[in-house]
Amino acid sequence: MALIEPVIRPPAEADSFLLQVTLGCSADSCSFCGAYKSKTFRVKDRKEITADIHWYARRYQDTRRIFLMDGDALVLANSKLVPILEELDQAFPRLTRISSYANGCNITRKSDQELAELYKHKLSLIYMGLESGSQGVLDWCGKSSSVEEMIEAVQRAAGAWIKSSVIVLLGLGGKKYSKEHVKGTIVALNRMQPKYLSFLTLMVIPGTPLAEEVRKGEFEELNSMELLKESYEIIKGIDLKKTIFRSNHASNYLALEGTLPKDKIMLLNILESAIGGEIRLKPESLRGL
Repeated sequence: MALIEPVIRPPAEADSFLLQVTLGCSADSCSFCGAYKSKTFRVKDRKEITADIHWYARRYQDTRRIFLMDGDALVLANSKLVPILEELDQAFPRLTRISSYANGCNITRKSDQELAELYKHKLSLIYMGLESGSQGVLDWCGKSSSVEEMIEAVQRAAGAWIKSSVIVLLGLGGKKYSKEHVKGTIVALNRMQPKYLSFLTLMVIPGTPLAEEVRKGEFEELNSMELLKESYEIIKGIDLKKTIFRSNHASNYLALEGTLPKDKIMLLNILESAIGGEIRLKPESLRGL
């Protein structure tokens, strides 16, 4: 079974069976993202998918978790996706969870009955890049799903018992739109009430439209202190009832984790200490995607 590189998956899926259902991303329009520039989007042939499932099942029969790749396997209609989920359930008797990246618009296109059908077949977690709760920031960077679509997607997925892990991209508004980025993100997260929340930090990738905007002086990146302040203001403003929070991605200057709202004060105190220079930040040379 040969995975077609690059392979991108959430840190939490490190031990999962990575099954490529699609190649690339159906949108692939975000100015900051270089993840799938080397791939032309397509849905893999069903025979390829079946062969991959059988290859892995022969070797790892006790597999419990499966992650569907690449960027948005949920672009598939249920008529094509559900048979794959059924095949996975038959191949792996100890299977407990199937997960996938998801674009908001691909969730909102599905009916409540279709979402419930996915959950019935063990698709119980989606990873969604909100990036920013500011529609202006999303329009600027070319995000295909709107803020409202992503809020609706998380809410409707929750109604079908599918949990959401929402990703916020610190610094995406640059210096010019940092306040709008923070304000909109707080509002969106409070409406979403995701089960999981993670912060990543913007890194400018060579060859992307964003890199060209930086070169031309049209986008000014935030420095480490400004990024910490964005993190502080978002955590201060959110009112989440029961969310597991992580900010330990390789792109971040400071690793944070906790459960909200229980650990909110602790997280703010750590950020205050970091902003005040009492905590050493990750060196630039150790940051990465």
